Amino acid sequence: MPRGTLPRRETELVILRVAHLRACEYEFEHHARLGRRAGLRDEDLESVTRPLAEGSWTDRQRTILSAVDRLSSDRNLDDDTWTELRQHLDERACIELLMLVGHYEMLATFIETVGVPMDAVR
Repeated sequence: MPRGTLPRRETELVILRVAHLRACEYEFEHHARLGRRAGLRDEDLESVTRPLAEGSWTDRQRTILSAVDRLSSDRNLDDDTWTELRQHLDERACIELLMLVGHYEMLATFIETVGVPMDAVR
């Protein structure tokens, strides 16, 4: 993850969106701190928890976050989403995005299942 092709700021937005969609407070709070270090503002942290139409995202960010939403809800990407995603990301970055979402979905499942306490994030 730290040496991927996606910019660190986008990586943190993806992780935060997954954490929000999975209601994983531990993961969200941990990556909110990391996201701030990567340049995310409080407005970004708030926007990532709202419907995409309400945020002031770039086309690229909205496309990436839309793919996260689709993967989270459908566990797949339809042809239209792939086409839109490929307008912004090359094949390597698309694969990285899929792996990133899958990894943090798995991690949220683990954290919530074993009950990692919030004080561990602070």
